Amino acid sequence: MIRKLQSNDKENLVSIIQRTNNFNDEEKKVAVELIDEASANPNHEYYNLFVLEDNGDIAGYHCTGKRALTDGVYDLYWIVVDNKYQNKGIGKKLLDHAENFVKENNGRWILAETSSKESYNATRNFYFRNNYSIVAEIKDFYTINDNLIVFGKYIKT
Repeated sequence: MIRKLQSNDKENLVSIIQRTNNFNDEEKKVAVELIDEASANPNHEYYNLFVLEDNGDIAGYHCTGKRALTDGVYDLYWIVVDNKYQNKGIGKKLLDHAENFVKENNGRWILAETSSKESYNATRNFYFRNNYSIVAEIKDFYTINDNLIVFGKYIKT
């Protein structure tokens, strides 16, 4: 079951984030800040957080929101799957939900930003497998030799 964030979800989500080896400390801090923002304002236009529950256990979440100054572009800010649920289709379910959320809100594009670091190979392959393409790349964006890669998918309404 995928549902909107509830205020009592934070502890579980923070635990999932802390166990995610791919995120550095700064990324983890930003992820928690977005949870706080979405929790404080459940009808936030830019940060809509949805959790996937599996038998009462939170298996993952996505945070998706409208990109400012656009009339139909959405950002997939975070999609996180608990390590113990990896490779069980949870990421695909969350991504499908995010795409449906965009479609239901008259969006036409969904964008996901990621790193070019080798540790993000699985993330990039996940987007490719789900029919995303690279729509932009900025060399040395995060640090030297760590490019920003923007994946996008046009959502047909």
